[in-house]
Amino acid sequence: MIPIVLASVLIASALGCGTPAIEPLTSRVVNGEDAKPHSWPWQISLQYERDGVWRHTCGGSLIAANWVMTAAHCINTNLSYRVFLGKHNLVEDEAGSNAILPETIIVHEQWNPIFVALGNDIALIKLSESVTLSDQVQLACIPTAGTMLANLYPCYITDGADSTVTGGPIADKLQQALMPVADHATCSQPDWWGVAVRTSMVCAGGDGIVGGCNGDSGGPLNCKNSEGVWEVHGIASFVSGLGCNYVKKPTVFTRVSAFNDWIDLVKKTRHLEFP
Repeated sequence: MIPIVLASVLIASALGCGTPAIEPLTSRVVNGEDAKPHSWPWQISLQYERDGVWRHTCGGSLIAANWVMTAAHCINTNLSYRVFLGKHNLVEDEAGSNAILPETIIVHEQWNPIFVALGNDIALIKLSESVTLSDQVQLACIPTAGTMLANLYPCYITDGADSTVTGGPIADKLQQALMPVADHATCSQPDWWGVAVRTSMVCAGGDGIVGGCNGDSGGPLNCKNSEGVWEVHGIASFVSGLGCNYVKKPTVFTRVSAFNDWIDLVKKTRHLEFP
């Protein structure tokens, strides 16, 4: 078993997948903190243009040299977007960061913006050019199809919001917060999310202290596997209308391992256009 595990880690490292050159902080801080610069190198900032100014709207994950994964609800057909990679501070010029325009944006065909709880809150962005991987820009690993995390499995949400305050401002620096998983049996209890949460989703948080909030949408839920490789298990989808950090109302993420086949199909059929 040891040679297989070692080979897996070496392959991931060679591909720049899930093994950042700068190890992230893995403290037990649950109420959010500044991330170590470039320790989540697959994190992107999805930005839209208005009045000649680019504004952060959502997070996302670089899953291939020319593909980014984000939430379907982040996409508005009336807006123009760009993907900023290699960023830590959104208001500073940073060497090694790069903004790339999309070539194509593909939203899951069963996404329904009126009924968010139906799920399928996932979109892929094909970049107009492939990125050059570096210490600052690396690929996210996607978990094996069907993977389900155990209750209280330690994961980290990363993005640009103040995750401790409902309605808080978008932070300049990339934030991270420890958010243990609430498994489906827990999250679907009547006093939690009940029937609103599906098995194609994954919940994290719910302690009333930390939760996804402004600017976190589309961003990754990062979880380290038993081989020491980080995987993106979730795409931040929705929170309770009662507040970002309401007790027993954890942040709900699209469960990435429920969409492996869809992701592979989209990447193979690049002629698809945004509807």
